[in-house]
Amino acid sequence: MLDAIRWDTDLIRRYDLAGPRYTSYPTAVQFNSQVGTFDLFHALRDSRKALRPLSLYVHVPFCANICYYCACNKVITKDRGRAQPYLQRLEQEIQLIACHLEPAQKVEQLHFGGGTPTFLSHDELRQLMAHLRKHFNLLDDDSGDYGIEIDPREADWSTMGLLRELGFNRVSIGLQDLDPAVQRAVNRLQSLEETRAVIDAARTLQFRSINIDLIYGLPKQTPENFARTVEEVISLQPDRLSVFNYAHLPERFMPQRRINSHELPSPAQKLDMLQRTIEQLTAAGYRYIGMDHFALPDDELAIAQEEQTLQRNFQGYTTHGHCDLIGLGVSAISQIGDLYCQNNSDLNQYQNTLAAAQLATSRGLVCNADDRLRRAVIQQLICNFSLEFAEIEQAFNIDFQGYFGALWPQLQGMANDGLITLERERIEVLPAGRLLVRSVCMVFDAYLEQQNRQRFSRVI
Repeated sequence: MLDAIRWDTDLIRRYDLAGPRYTSYPTAVQFNSQVGTFDLFHALRDSRKALRPLSLYVHVPFCANICYYCACNKVITKDRGRAQPYLQRLEQEIQLIACHLEPAQKVEQLHFGGGTPTFLSHDELRQLMAHLRKHFNLLDDDSGDYGIEIDPREADWSTMGLLRELGFNRVSIGLQDLDPAVQRAVNRLQSLEETRAVIDAARTLQFRSINIDLIYGLPKQTPENFARTVEEVISLQPDRLSVFNYAHLPERFMPQRRINSHELPSPAQKLDMLQRTIEQLTAAGYRYIGMDHFALPDDELAIAQEEQTLQRNFQGYTTHGHCDLIGLGVSAISQIGDLYCQNNSDLNQYQNTLAAAQLATSRGLVCNADDRLRRAVIQQLICNFSLEFAEIEQAFNIDFQGYFGALWPQLQGMANDGLITLERERIEVLPAGRLLVRSVCMVFDAYLEQQNRQRFSRVI
């Protein structure tokens, strides 16, 4: 078993900088408009020839209510009729993409995100899943990882029953905080009873995994009231927990302008919240996977990390990084071989492009040899907290110390500070450095000095 993480306030203060979350390398900041549908078709052809398995991400952007903290691509509307024209274009996209792939390519992973996927009616969800099954090779034996994000205010027992019937076996539940004052400050009123009802339904219906999302750093949060939320969440016994640091960027995300910045907890209070949360979750038996993720020891993520097969992509930590990821819907991102590409983020432009029978690819990036090498290094560090130089040298035919010689003083400084051990053959991220693994990865990021750090959240 991996050692527990160790809290070191001095190290955190020194290394808690703004930086990427490394759901990809290069990150989406590097995407450019030179990449378009021709590149996507080329990548799909390669995927088809190699018969690579698939992971599908479907973006449903609609929400009935706005949460002030939210930085997702979303459309706030009470008009449920707005979903139909979107679904028509989404189904067109599914058809256009699928005809470039082989029916033999199995969909090992499927995820519906948003927005609020359950904004769709039961009939619309049935219609969408039927269209996906018609054009993609979805597994029907419940062996795939088929997940959906749930807002408990938008779901009941009948909704959960429908989702299970349609083939979903994982749910991710947005909770954020249980304190009523905090909920009012972010415009998300959601009771513990609503959340518990959805979880009880998921367990009764034998969903395989339940994830709960929490956010620390929201207005009116204190270390004491957030600890109470964590205590209540532990009593619900989710298989996984995501504990996100709220990044207040009102200049980039308009809904955040409704948050009173004077009500935000101080940086010291946020650190206290995180430290207490880690202590609570560790005492309850949860393993720290990395970044913001925790899981019970028998969860697939924890097992994969033990076996050093854990991977990371645009869906976060995953056991399906070997799959080609195809993003469907407005703003969705695909990763197919060495291609990253993203659909248009404007709903009207997305729909109008598909109405003209064209794919909505608007930007992206094709990885070069250096990108592939650094991607492999960052992936190993962020997933396994260790890096064997020989594996990289063999895979990329390089001398590791020779290739990254200019980085050695920074790495040596981190070793002297106790973040990592730096040996002739390997790097290991020490327990005191695991919360700061993004900072270690940033050393290997060739693009970071060219970027505006304000685009990124802080490491902690």
